[in-house]
Amino acid sequence: MIWKKMIIIGLGAALLIFPVSEWTSVNSVEAFSNQVIQHGATGDDVIELQARLQYLGFYNGNIDGVFGWGTYWAVRNFQYEFGLEIDGLVGEEVKNKLTKASKYDKGFVQEQVRRGNDFTYYGGTPKTQQVKQQKPKGNQEPPQKQEPPQKQEPTAVNVPSGYSQNDIQLMANAVYGEARGEPYVGQVAVASVILNRVSSATFPNTVSGVIFEPRAFTAVSDGQIWLQPNETAKEAVMDAINGWDPSGQAIYYFNPNTATSDWIWSRPQIKKIGKHIFCK
Repeated sequence: MIWKKMIIIGLGAALLIFPVSEWTSVNSVEAFSNQVIQHGATGDDVIELQARLQYLGFYNGNIDGVFGWGTYWAVRNFQYEFGLEIDGLVGEEVKNKLTKASKYDKGFVQEQVRRGNDFTYYGGTPKTQQVKQQKPKGNQEPPQKQEPPQKQEPTAVNVPSGYSQNDIQLMANAVYGEARGEPYVGQVAVASVILNRVSSATFPNTVSGVIFEPRAFTAVSDGQIWLQPNETAKEAVMDAINGWDPSGQAIYYFNPNTATSDWIWSRPQIKKIGKHIFCK
């Protein structure tokens, strides 16, 4: 909010009023507008949001000014890493954190968007290397602004592409059996480890193959895999499938209080969430 600041000095019965200048409230964020940015939003605020998230390495999609699901999950990952409430909404606190942690060259970014250039905005990358390809423009007129895609309902409410209902149910069973006493982010992290293994050439390439690999998960060995999962475990699986990976791309995890394998301690450790240590 912009205020007119006045200095009022009392001299006897007289009042001297001096206008000073406009100033900005210390709680406001100059970089963004004051709107709360959320999924489905479009415009310059979203361009800045995507650019700052990409600068920090949380977002690797196109900077196009459309707050889609890729941007949403990048926001959630940022909120988690910076100790903020994880809700995917970009309010004043998130904007302040982003502004302090990143840089934003508004002129450069918006010019690339206006020209229709394919570019990145990662911190530490020279601008001359960020513009990867300029899309053909025909005549020299700048490309006309395209209408943003119609807002769609998230596919996560049904079955995400590439995963069967059985995959999701089996992962929920594994998360519940392995981590039902852990904080929510720890349950998402366990689900992420399963997905990271599916994507790794070192492990089976299916959810069931990863979960039922011999000696891979304690819940399979002791039968807890067949306990009925609660809604929290199912939500954790959906968050992991939709891109939230609080494990830091881990492919192993263990409880240091109960681990009996010396080998697991040799793995490079990434972070500790709840009682679990996640590692590479």
